[in-house]
Amino acid sequence: MSHEDQRRDVLDRRAFLQRGGIYGAGVLVALHLPRPEAARAAAESTAPVVLSQAEWATLEAATARIIPTDREPGAKEANCVNFIDKALANEDAAAVPLYKGGLPALDGVARTRHGKAFVELTPAEQDAVLGDLEKGAAAEWTIGGQLPSPVFFETLRVHTIVGFLADPSYGGNADYAGWRVAGYPGPRHRRGGFTPDQVEGKAPVVPVWER
Repeated sequence: MSHEDQRRDVLDRRAFLQRGGIYGAGVLVALHLPRPEAARAAAESTAPVVLSQAEWATLEAATARIIPTDREPGAKEANCVNFIDKALANEDAAAVPLYKGGLPALDGVARTRHGKAFVELTPAEQDAVLGDLEKGAAAEWTIGGQLPSPVFFETLRVHTIVGFLADPSYGGNADYAGWRVAGYPGPRHRRGGFTPDQVEGKAPVVPVWER
């Protein structure tokens, strides 16, 4: 990949994340909702609490296609699946039935189409399945009467982005993975704001992971 292609790709990923914040009201609201119980639980353990091992693996694979890993970290490195699991165990418990129904249904679509679990599909096959869920075009989705696939996909997408971009003190964004990709240096209000030289561009803004 040429330098220009790499630069364009970084811009595309940042634009995607910024669109999620600007146009997705759910994301915007969720990003500003502290999750003290989920944060505590995520800090204490990375073991599944709500999800089974199989559900955890399916969800981790799905989040990894929503924000894939390339030369920069993606949802897997940010451990978004642990954030979602701990959020479901605490502040977002109302969404547990959605995941308990949606993850097996997602796996069912993969098995009907390809004879394999979702985690065993190629990235292109996984993208095709998720794309059809987003559009409501997966004929193999068997629970549409109870849970339309676009609703499941949108919840999954929002949770993944929140887990990727949330303040690590809220339990997501492991090792500042999302902020590194988005180019966000971290909040300044805890450190007294920006200095006059930083505001005028005369001094660098040191990101939180380098302090």
